Amino acid sequence: MQDQQLLLDGLALMGVGMGFVFVFLTILVLTTTLMSLVVRRLSPTPAPSAPVSSPTSPIKPKSDDAELMAVISAAVHRYRRRHRR
Repeated sequence: MQDQQLLLDGLALMGVGMGFVFVFLTILVLTTTLMSLVVRRLSPTPAPSAPVSSPTSPIKPKSDDAELMAVISAAVHRYRRRHRR
């Protein structure tokens, strides 16, 4: 009889604990949702950005490409030298 009572007490404690966690998480979600709505309502609207005159980016000079290629190849060479198998 004592084993059954101990098992029932454990199940009751588990139910109370799970209920408490469920209520706490529900309140937490509702509170964060409410705070998000309040912040969105009170925050100022962003200023419209200036229109872009040309959709294409400016062309880079070839010297930048050559320098970039040299830096990348040096980095790859150093990586391969350190991580040989």
